[in-house]
Amino acid sequence: MKILAVDTSAVCASVAVTENGKVLSESSVNTGLTHSRTLLPMIDSTLKNAEIELNDIDFFACSVGPGSFTGVRIGVAAVKGLCDGLNKKAMSVSTLEALAYNLSDRDCVAVSVMDARCQQVYCALFKNEGGTVTRLMEDSALKIDDLGEILKSYGGEIIFVGDGAEICHRALGYKKAGAACVYQKGSSVAFTAEKNFSEDKLLSGAELMPTYLRLPQAERELKAKKGELKNA
Repeated sequence: MKILAVDTSAVCASVAVTENGKVLSESSVNTGLTHSRTLLPMIDSTLKNAEIELNDIDFFACSVGPGSFTGVRIGVAAVKGLCDGLNKKAMSVSTLEALAYNLSDRDCVAVSVMDARCQQVYCALFKNEGGTVTRLMEDSALKIDDLGEILKSYGGEIIFVGDGAEICHRALGYKKAGAACVYQKGSSVAFTAEKNFSEDKLLSGAELMPTYLRLPQAERELKAKKGELKNA
């Protein structure tokens, strides 16, 4: 099973080609360049390095959020185009679940966190044990202090992973993932899709959609001014 996986949910963008759990080729960029500039060249180079053509891909895996509104849309739009142009399908992958796979070789509670600004994070908890990743909490948008209260219920090693790891580490004191595995990886998106794979989860380009846990900032600010939204 050959998978082309894409993650553009944060500043770091990553693309990977895997086959039956093996990484054939992977590329990541964390320079701050817009994903609209870097994504398609990354897909092209990753495929070339794997010596695989787009038509050889069985399905695509796309990180659909939560994360940067613009970044998520760019990745989803690119995969939609590939699905439509090649008459192939894709699997939708939670950015937070994929991040937990960065720590799949460590027995721990993996706390996937992405900076949502305003002292909030997008977060989810996963139990990593013996190479198996098990979800403990649904994807949520929480204040960092509220996440800290939740973590008090868990024992063992707790590790933050994701671009919110540093701010959560400073605020709450638990460990953070090392530099090699703290950010999004296309290979982790592929492994998540492979683990969750079933034919009925494959989506057409039209069916693939971003997942947002809260409204965009401009819309939240407008609603707050109108008194329609609390704690914007």
